[in-house]
Formats: sequence, structure tokens, C-alpha cells
Amino acid sequence: MGANAIRLAHYPQATYFYSLMDRYGIVAWAEIPFIGPGGYLDRGYNDLPAFHANGKEQLKELIRQHYNHPSICFWGLFNELKTEGDNPIEYIKELNALAHQEDPTRLTTAASFLSYDSDISKITDVIAWNQYFGWYGGSPSDMAKWLDTNHKAHPEYKIAISEYGAGASIYHQQDSVKPGEASGWWHPENFQTFYHQGNWEAIAERPFVWGSFIWNLFDFGAAHRTEGDRPGINDKGLVTFDRKVKKDAYYYYKANWNKDDKFVYIANRRHRDRTTQVTDVMVFSNQPEVELFVNGRSLGKQTPDNYATFLWKGVNLADGENVVEARAVQKRKVRV
Repeated sequence: MGANAIRLAHYPQATYFYSLMDRYGIVAWAEIPFIGPGGYLDRGYNDLPAFHANGKEQLKELIRQHYNHPSICFWGLFNELKTEGDNPIEYIKELNALAHQEDPTRLTTAASFLSYDSDISKITDVIAWNQYFGWYGGSPSDMAKWLDTNHKAHPEYKIAISEYGAGASIYHQQDSVKPGEASGWWHPENFQTFYHQGNWEAIAERPFVWGSFIWNLFDFGAAHRTEGDRPGINDKGLVTFDRKVKKDAYYYYKANWNKDDKFVYIANRRHRDRTTQVTDVMVFSNQPEVELFVNGRSLGKQTPDNYATFLWKGVNLADGENVVEARAVQKRKVRV
């Protein structure tokens, strides 16, 4: 896909996996399982000596076991903690100091979902937020507004997006782009694509954002979820649970991030049974020019927008089966 970084959430991984990150030169964010909401009173933190000791021991073991993996650039201290009740801020400060004591060469970070004015955002060297604009309320364009407001309020922050994503089933297709229900049974694939297009544009156009991490690469098991095309699955992945099908949004990112593996991909290809005769055809490609054919007839060539996307609007389809092709010519250099 062309990604150059990965957040290994929300717990230490197998040594083999860190070794893969080293081999392929992928920047890694490694973190301890200090997670909330959850735990006592749904807060994720208990102000108890045993809790403190356990967390510090896990952080020390994470750093000491994996210190020599050059791919690791960040030690993650927590994910989505609240500050009501047992307030974890002083304990996070202790963890932050411990991480620097164990490893003064790497940065500490965390994934927050509280306001950027919260004191929890001011502890680690760099900070990131889990934001789902356009899925759990709002619209994808809200990502740009939020980033700008955050940066204006706190230009000294080094900020990132540690999670963003939307659910999608490859079996849920629709003619127009309409949002699904995050906690319901309708997760259309084309809305996931629309979501990622809006969010990635906002992130890419703001150089003060040091990183962004899609939640998630693969659909995964989540016993408490009753949504999408079946219960027990978080379907925010760019690839299906069985690792067999790459969703449209996967190819959107590949067109933007991977310039070496030349390809052309027609989006919305799984929406085969359509009720409208006129449609838009969207193509993702890392090629400089793509030509579209419908039932053997050329509809012309196009160059991409700023995000490797080609769009033919108002394409007429025939009744019954239609054959849609997108072609690009890769010019080869001839040596004399």
C-alpha cells in the first residue's frame, strides 16, 4: 500500500513483528496496554500501588526487550484515558519520566480522545488524537477544521492523528454516497472511500501533522460489536477479515503512497446490480494518465487530481451487462 509507519496498538507485539518493521524500514510506534475507557468504573485507570507497579514493569520490559529495534521511534504510554474519578495524569508523568530514564534517545507519545486543552495532552514529547470525523458524527471535512483549531490554539504541540477510519462491508453497495450507521447493520463500502478521501486530504495538506494512522489495516474480531454485515467484527479495515479482499479505500491510499507498483483500479466495482443508468466512474491510479472505456468505446483520457483520483462524470450505461475498462500506458525508456 505504500505506508511508511505503523502503530502497534494496544500492546507489545511479537519480536518477529518488530524484526519485520526493521527489515522493511517501517517506522514503528510501540505501546503498553494502558487503555481506557475500561477497567474500574469504565475509566481504564485505578489509583492503586499494584496498578502503578504493574504498568511501570510493563513499560520497562517493553523498552528493554525491544531497545535495539531501529524501527521503533516512539514509545506509546496510553490510549483513550479519561480524567474523571481516579485521574491518571500524575501517573502518566511518572511513566513518561521512566521511559526517558530507560531510553533517552526516543520520543514518548500517546493516543488521546480528550480536548486538546486537557492537561493529559501536555505530558508526552509528542501527542496524537483518535478522531473519527464523518463516522461517529460530523463529516470528513471536520478533520481539517479540528486540526487548524488545535494548531492555532497550541502551536507548540507536536500533533498527529493516531486513529481515524470508517466501517465498510464489501457486500454493502449503493448508487449514491450516503453515510452508513456506525452502530447499525448498514456499512456501505463507497462511504468508507469517501470518508478516507476527505480525511486524508485534510491531513496531507497540513505539514504540522507529524503522522497519521488509519484504524485499521484489517477487519478484526470484536466480540461486543453488533454492526456491519455480521456481529463480532470491527470492519474499519482496509482489507477484509480473511485478508483476501482489499477494499476500494486501500487502493486510494496505494495510488497516493506507492509510486513504484504501477496499477489502475476502478472503484465501486462490487456494485454490480445498479438501479440508475447514469453514473460516475472513479478510478485510482499512480499513473499520469488513464483512459476509460465503456463497452469498448473510449470516453477519453484524464489526468489525476492532487490525490491520484480520476473521475468521469455522467457515464451512460446500457441495459444489462456492461464492460468498464480503465487503461494506462507505462512508457519504457529505450536505451540506444
